[in-house]
Amino acid sequence: MAQQHLDPTDPTTRAVPVSGDALAGYLRAQATEFLRSLRQHRETGGGGAPTRASSSLAENGSAGSVDAARALRRSARRISGSLHTFRPLLDPDWSERMRPELAWLSGTLAREHAYSARLERLIGALNRLSGTGFPTQAGPEPSTTSKGSLTIGAAKAGALLDRQLTLARTRAHSAALQALGSSRFHAVADSVAVLASEVPLTPAAATADLRPSAAAAESRLLDAVGPLPLLTAGHPYNAEALVHGLSADTAPQPQDAPWHQVRLLLRLHRYAREVLYGEECPVDVRLLGAGQALNRHRDAAEAASAAASAARTPRIAPATAYALGVLHADQRHEVEAARFAFQQSWQKEAVPTP
Repeated sequence: MAQQHLDPTDPTTRAVPVSGDALAGYLRAQATEFLRSLRQHRETGGGGAPTRASSSLAENGSAGSVDAARALRRSARRISGSLHTFRPLLDPDWSERMRPELAWLSGTLAREHAYSARLERLIGALNRLSGTGFPTQAGPEPSTTSKGSLTIGAAKAGALLDRQLTLARTRAHSAALQALGSSRFHAVADSVAVLASEVPLTPAAATADLRPSAAAAESRLLDAVGPLPLLTAGHPYNAEALVHGLSADTAPQPQDAPWHQVRLLLRLHRYAREVLYGEECPVDVRLLGAGQALNRHRDAAEAASAAASAARTPRIAPATAYALGVLHADQRHEVEAARFAFQQSWQKEAVPTP
């Protein structure tokens, strides 16, 4: 692993302390954004029923509700992440109550979009692998002269995935609507509304320095990256992810878990930097590239799992099972490619920010 070089302009390493006021300002700003996004979501018809053409929360209402739901998740994640990283400076009872509630809300709102994006990813991969486009709705059978059994199997596999993931997305949409109308959500919104004006810092926070907590978040990230097989990931097609991904076990692939954990810790590190830098937080291209690679890794791993789950559907035709197997292998290769991209980004030297 390449030696990590500290950025001399990073607040975690410079001599000037960063006080608790920076944390209070950041949390107030994120709480305000949460409330603004919630209002926009309601005003743009975010409570509409989903259609087959919609791809995220209430997209049939307007594009504004999609953006609002995304912004709502984003601010909830940032508040929750900051409560975790800087918890010694916050009222412990309040913080421990808020964090799981924000995580519940963010996860609930994210599922519909995740299912929609997964379906789009898998259908696109099937089109690419079979060399032809096909509708996911019932329609004429594709010609067997294109790519033989893969073409026939791909069409049926696409229809099967469409049914399964559309059903999952519809259920996720209903769950999101139910969550947004629940007393649990209203309690979260009320707490965030209070946070927008009053941050429950501990008495010691006024004179505390945020840098040690932010540095601890970075250390946890580095400790998690250390055991990753970056040497193996340095080869773009090493087949390691594919071999382990062919297991018949329905549980998530255990070899993916450390990469998913690094993704979460990288996000917490980014949020800590935002707290320290404030509105002038510079873009770290190295962290940005690594985060994008880990997002691709998560998406490909979950898509591969969905293909494997569909292949276990009882009484499907052999050609359909074959196409789903090819699709599964394709997405596990995408997992490998994402690991390679992470390795390429992570081992770059950190460039000092002007």
